[in-house]
Amino acid sequence: MPLSPQFKQAVTVAITGASGALYGLKILDLLQQRQDTEVHLVVSPSGWLTIHSECDLTREEIEAKAHVVHAPKAVGNCIASGSYPSAGMVIAPCSMHTLASVAMGFSDNLIARAADVTLKERRRLVLLPRETPLNLAHLRNMTSVTEMGGIIMPPVPALYHRPATIDELVTDTAQHAIELLGLQQAERKQWPGLGKQPE
Repeated sequence: MPLSPQFKQAVTVAITGASGALYGLKILDLLQQRQDTEVHLVVSPSGWLTIHSECDLTREEIEAKAHVVHAPKAVGNCIASGSYPSAGMVIAPCSMHTLASVAMGFSDNLIARAADVTLKERRRLVLLPRETPLNLAHLRNMTSVTEMGGIIMPPVPALYHRPATIDELVTDTAQHAIELLGLQQAERKQWPGLGKQPE
């Protein structure tokens, strides 16, 4: 499946079974607003369970946020190959199971395989791990992914812009994740600095 000519690049979004499905859904919403990006979506079985427990959208409504939807067992699909011209991949949220699979190169499903391909092609891979507290295995897996070129971005909310709603918190994190893929987000609120400070 070649990249459609109306798009400049493709991005893969994966949603796994950790709490925090709203992050992945917001990333889909923001990418959908871009006219130059083909959005691929993969949701793990546990990801669907989490989505249904954390939001009221139907599966059809969620899948409509992407241009292409892949089954997690379809390891032969286009995003499993380095020949597909992808700009990168974001896993939001990223479960500890998926983190371990990526860290060990255990490509037993399309999410882990697409992440492995992203790393081997030296493309942007952004993981939003959602777990706390972290044990040593989690930390070592994050180190391994970082050493391979991936970006570990725990969804820690910024507070300097004084968010008033959960949506504002989630949106800022989603915008940050998209920027880490190399795609600018013009609406993201920037740190203005503290101005004149006491000496």
